Amino acid sequence: MENSEAKIKPLLQVSGVRVLQGAVLLLLVGGVATWWLLDELEHSRLQARYFAGVARDATYSVQPGPSQAIRYPQPGGPYDVRLGYAQLPQYVQRLQQRGYQVHSQAVQSQPMLALADHGITAPLLPLGLFVPYAEKDQAGLTLADSRGQPLYQSRFPQRVYADFAALPPLLVDSLLYIENRTLLQQESPTRNPTVEWSRLGKAVFDKATHVFSPGYRPAGASTLATQIEKYRHSPGGRTASEQEKLRQMLSASVRAYRFGEDTLTARRQLVLRYLNTVPLAARPGIGEIAGIGDGMWAWYGRSFGEVNRALAAQSPVPLAERAAVFKEALSLMIAQRSPSYYLNEDIAVLQALTDSYLRLMARDGLISPPLLQAALAVSLQQERARAPRRAVAPAQVKGSNAVRVKLASLLGVPRMYELDQLDLNAHSTLDATLQRQITAVLQGLRQPDAARAAGLMDERLLQQGAPQGVTYSFTLLERTPGGNKVRVQADNFDQPLDINEGVKLDLGSTAKLRTLVTYLAVISELHQHYAAQDKTALGKALQQDNLPVLTRWAITYLRQQDDRSLKAMLQAAMARQYSASPAEQFFTGGGLHTFNNFDKQDNGKVMSVTEATQRSVNLVYVRLMRDVVRYYMAPVDGSAQPADDLTYLRRFADREGRTFLARFYNQYRHKTLAEVDQLLGQRAAGRAKRLAIIHRSILPQASQAEYLAFIAQHAGNAASADEKTLLRLYADYAPGKLSLADRAYLAGVHPLELWLVAYWHAHPGAGWAELVKASTDVRQEVYGWLFKSHAKGGQASRIRQMKEVDAFARVHQQWRQMGYPFDTLVPSYATALGASADRPAALAELMGILSADGRHLPTVYLDQLQFAAGTPYETTLQQRPAAGKQVLPPEVAQVVRDALQQVVEQGTARRVNGAFDLADGSHIVIGGKTGTGDHRFKTFAKGGAQTGERVVSRAGAFAFYLGDRYFGTMVAYVAGEQAGSYKFTSALPVQILKTIAPTLQQHLTFTPAPGDSAMRPTSR
Repeated sequence: MENSEAKIKPLLQVSGVRVLQGAVLLLLVGGVATWWLLDELEHSRLQARYFAGVARDATYSVQPGPSQAIRYPQPGGPYDVRLGYAQLPQYVQRLQQRGYQVHSQAVQSQPMLALADHGITAPLLPLGLFVPYAEKDQAGLTLADSRGQPLYQSRFPQRVYADFAALPPLLVDSLLYIENRTLLQQESPTRNPTVEWSRLGKAVFDKATHVFSPGYRPAGASTLATQIEKYRHSPGGRTASEQEKLRQMLSASVRAYRFGEDTLTARRQLVLRYLNTVPLAARPGIGEIAGIGDGMWAWYGRSFGEVNRALAAQSPVPLAERAAVFKEALSLMIAQRSPSYYLNEDIAVLQALTDSYLRLMARDGLISPPLLQAALAVSLQQERARAPRRAVAPAQVKGSNAVRVKLASLLGVPRMYELDQLDLNAHSTLDATLQRQITAVLQGLRQPDAARAAGLMDERLLQQGAPQGVTYSFTLLERTPGGNKVRVQADNFDQPLDINEGVKLDLGSTAKLRTLVTYLAVISELHQHYAAQDKTALGKALQQDNLPVLTRWAITYLRQQDDRSLKAMLQAAMARQYSASPAEQFFTGGGLHTFNNFDKQDNGKVMSVTEATQRSVNLVYVRLMRDVVRYYMAPVDGSAQPADDLTYLRRFADREGRTFLARFYNQYRHKTLAEVDQLLGQRAAGRAKRLAIIHRSILPQASQAEYLAFIAQHAGNAASADEKTLLRLYADYAPGKLSLADRAYLAGVHPLELWLVAYWHAHPGAGWAELVKASTDVRQEVYGWLFKSHAKGGQASRIRQMKEVDAFARVHQQWRQMGYPFDTLVPSYATALGASADRPAALAELMGILSADGRHLPTVYLDQLQFAAGTPYETTLQQRPAAGKQVLPPEVAQVVRDALQQVVEQGTARRVNGAFDLADGSHIVIGGKTGTGDHRFKTFAKGGAQTGERVVSRAGAFAFYLGDRYFGTMVAYVAGEQAGSYKFTSALPVQILKTIAPTLQQHLTFTPAPGDSAMRPTSR
């Protein structure tokens, strides 16, 4: 027993030593681990090595052509959406569909792709991160002109600090005091700024407390780094889940080590980035506000220079002013926690919170007592009244505005505000220098002395009316392999409205150009159909009954001529003779019309189409349009399928019924039902019978008491009718006893007016589409008289009218191919004189087709678009060479150009002839068509006598081609009643083109192809 105990005792001693040794080792390892953990928490050495490696491998390069290795931020945060990175796939697709191709694009490295796809926590938790790159504090739309000169620039935010050194120290210290006090400590150069462990620990503890005590509000643990990731890249700028918070932290960690393991530079960048871009709500008239610089301007009316002078370390600014600026800036840093609430709703709460921070900062020695007292005396409410408002863009930016509108349309961006914030460099086709010079000339012409010096005070120019009241618009395009490039789009109108494209204008005889093109297109169609037939076949074709005039002429011409070429036939068509007499009445547009010539000396003449084009003779073109319309009633291609008479009559009833319904709808649409009833009751002129019919029609369910009250309200001389008589009328005109047409006739109103008011009573608020649908049968019922056999005369005229409508639909189809901008034409021969209106840009488009021998090339405002330059999303697109679409035979375009050349050399635009000739005597050919629009709204009595007139506008236009590849429009325009005091004609825009010719010659290059007639030597 003793021996056993003796043996066990040494063993126990050995085991104790070993346990002690293990404990010591465990304590040592635990101590080392604790030391390492504390060191890692303090200095982030392991994180530095790991995240720096991840950031180093996440790269990209820009290479030619479309990229097969690119990830866009999806769905993207506010920063990604605002700058357009998230929408880039859609933008590229739209642009490719509209004639652009990817020239170069960013190719992301595999590590960057992996980071975006599943992050650094896969496969345990695949969590794609926000990729690291040099993000832009300031970006926006930049437009350059065709020579690379700046045309327009928008920056958001507008006021930013260039680098950390530019930040006022007081601003930096205040931010760190509020948000992240140890961020810039230099003792730990490798420290990860994404996590502040003490705050994170407290946040975790608070979160756990919140689980057991829902009323407890946990404190946040967001550092500047994670806040930036959140408001830039998290969807909606919010942290929607713990997983999103982890994404923010990991993304910020990778970004922090983008410069290497030393994060001091990155930490300074965080301060800079935050102060430049922190969201500070939005304000009406200004929009979204970000960054201290813009915030001080938008919320307190402080300029950037003013803020920086006041907050400088050795500021010369008086203490009171310095204190006001400091308090305002401090309030914005505090307001970022809930900017919409603090800045838009209750600034008094923000004032109190700012004052409390001021006291804490003074207590901790961050600001001096005098600065504290001066700041406490400042009222933020009073300071906010200084905030600015935006000004309206002047005429100098019209060209760039036009480009921006086109760009927004290309990208599908609904608002200019959103477009201006995209990270996009766009190269436009405009010539900025020429644009400014032309704008300056046009603005100068509003001054009487400048107008007189330009020769604008002559007859048919500005002898009547003040020069200040005339708006001028000029557009110049150049045909290139990439399309028709807009070089100038300028006007002198100091409002956002674009005269070139934003207004429907009566441009008078410029419509003759469209009519001439349509006429020659018809001749070309006839040539295509008959030119290959021999004389025998043509003779048989000529024997057909009711051949349209143009068809008969074409067959006769081809039977008689050996030269059957299209060019020869078109020239012969230009030589066809027409009377210029105004004596004839024309049934068109549903009635009889007469027309006048501008020059009465033309009234007794018979002249060719060529001469009529030179002199712009109205009656020749009215008759020419009549021949075109009659041709389209029976074209040679058989496309006009005549309907039976009943179908035509039903279409007429539907069409005219819509016209009347629209008239009454527009008359009453903005009035209450009570006001509508009042107006309709007044139409009864106080007659009891009419009032009874109206009331029983619009309110068929109304009681006798309501009926009698209505009669009494509108009675007039009906007051003498006794109640018995009125009640008899109530019964006699009960619903269903008479047709709508009969009731309306007896009431003295239009049936559709009566129906409309009744329908609105039954269906309050019904809109136009609903009314049209609901009245389909009613419109036919109203015109029931037209379908009866005794109305043969009325039927014939209505059928002819509908055939004319169909023919004008064919004319419209041809005009649309030539760029006509509107959905319908007025179905009247007056359309040949401008009744259907036009736009300068559309006329320029037509002139481009003629200049290109009948090819319709795209109008190009933008050559190249570069998105997201210097980012992993960089994408550059360029305009593809444009083949265009052949919409006219080349011979038609050439013959029209020859006619337009004669307009300049011998006709209504001859004052500009020779204006662009070169110094060496070379003659630059100009061709064009003039037009004068005098738009007046006239009213007539039933017998046709004019009862009133309201002046709407006056315009003079000149659509031209210049040399071998330039073309455009010049327009003079006066809107409103003041237009009645002007008598200018199209001679005014022609004279202005002559005035700006020397300016244009300095910038344009006339280099026609060999043999082109656009330039020929001439002796003068």
